[in-house]
Amino acid sequence: MAVIQKLLISIVALIHLVFLWVEMFRWEERGPEIFPAFPPEFFPQTSAMAANQGLYNGFIAVGLIWSVIKSRQEISRLFLCFVVVAGVYGGMTVDMKILYLQAAPAVLALLVMGARLPASISQES
Repeated sequence: MAVIQKLLISIVALIHLVFLWVEMFRWEERGPEIFPAFPPEFFPQTSAMAANQGLYNGFIAVGLIWSVIKSRQEISRLFLCFVVVAGVYGGMTVDMKILYLQAAPAVLALLVMGARLPASISQES
């Protein structure tokens, strides 16, 4: 795995670790700054749900970090595709800035990697 690929994947992982931190530990303080369109009472009422979402973002980050450590592009592609789907969905349903902050870096990483199917999948087709 090339250094630039590892760097881009690591940036996506770092973004998701920040999401974990905000959603699990700073939702009520930072949430209103990040999502100013939501009413202030929304954040205390949704802190448990945000923490759960943060946990999932942590799982994504761990998967990406693991893929870099093991230099396994197929694992990187899988987790990056998860990120793209989540970012597109979040952009369509919550706020368009999610598309740019979450999906765009993952798409860039996939493009640099050459967004082809892993060999094991493409051979089955």
